[in-house]
Amino acid sequence: MATLLGRFGRKLVSPGSAHGGKRLSTTACESETVKSLNLYSAINQALHIALDTDPRSYVFGEDVGFGGVFRCTTGLAERFGKKRVFNTPLCEQGIVGFGIGLAAMGNRAIVEIQFADYIFPAFDQIVNEAAKFRYRSGNQFNCGGLTIRAPYGAVGHGGHYHSQSPEAFFCHVPGIKVVVPRSPREAKGLLLSCIRDPNPVVFFEPKWLYRQAVEQVPEHDYMIPLSEAEVIREGNDITLVGWGAQLTVMEQACLDAEKEGISCELIDLKTLLPWDKETVEASVKKTGRLLISHEAPVTGGFGAEISATILERCFLKLEAPVSRVCGLDTPFPLVFEPFYIPTKNKILDAIKSTVNY
Repeated sequence: MATLLGRFGRKLVSPGSAHGGKRLSTTACESETVKSLNLYSAINQALHIALDTDPRSYVFGEDVGFGGVFRCTTGLAERFGKKRVFNTPLCEQGIVGFGIGLAAMGNRAIVEIQFADYIFPAFDQIVNEAAKFRYRSGNQFNCGGLTIRAPYGAVGHGGHYHSQSPEAFFCHVPGIKVVVPRSPREAKGLLLSCIRDPNPVVFFEPKWLYRQAVEQVPEHDYMIPLSEAEVIREGNDITLVGWGAQLTVMEQACLDAEKEGISCELIDLKTLLPWDKETVEASVKKTGRLLISHEAPVTGGFGAEISATILERCFLKLEAPVSRVCGLDTPFPLVFEPFYIPTKNKILDAIKSTVNY
């Protein structure tokens, strides 16, 4: 897995040029100092940079002062003090509400929700307050400095309440952005972009990869543009679209499909709201086929939105129905997790049936 993920780093942006700034290629950044990091260490490095470069930045949430349950905030309180990195009560609605107020006063509020499964008590604050703050005031006020971090997805043993992928709920909400990284290098650059973006952002971190994904990550301050999908594997027969940890599984399916003579184009969406329709559209017009895969249940998942959009834009170019390989329409199971998640073999079967339609 780490070998596959190590191939995934791409475009970076210098920190002083978040809007239309100079982009640096992977090759250019290889001359910079890099370090082998897993995903949680890359997140930790991004948080160190955010706090160090902006004295208005604050990190808070359940147990973050102790390093957090996944150790993403290790060392922050010791370096920046307990007034800028601090624990909160076990109240997600209060945590996000406090973050909205802090951001509204011109600060950078970096909120941690311990598991994405726990984000639902804060749903009202995110949907009815954070997302609408700028609009209801006619742009006189905003809470664009708010970033909400949340570990999401399967972890092998999480069961009902520690494995969910709730991204689709938030993709239905104008006024916020939703971002999901696939690897350590991407996680650092995307998180820094989210923190510095002038809009509230929900940043889902694939906890399955916290320690399993390892790659060379630049140690300097850099950002990766939001709302720009990336073609991480070029092909001609079928387009595959995914995000987060699912990209690793899809890459493995692409490699197996290649052995059977099927050329797959693989796209990492990165930002789900607002998503890069143009990149996916251009790819599907080339291949004539589309497969979408995510861990969340298939019904109402974000894959349905992608499918509908591509059908509207590419109907006459499609050679087969759009295929979705997703989680099942059941609560996330414990012992039956291997049957629930969209595995490599499920994706490979869908690739072959779509190409042979």
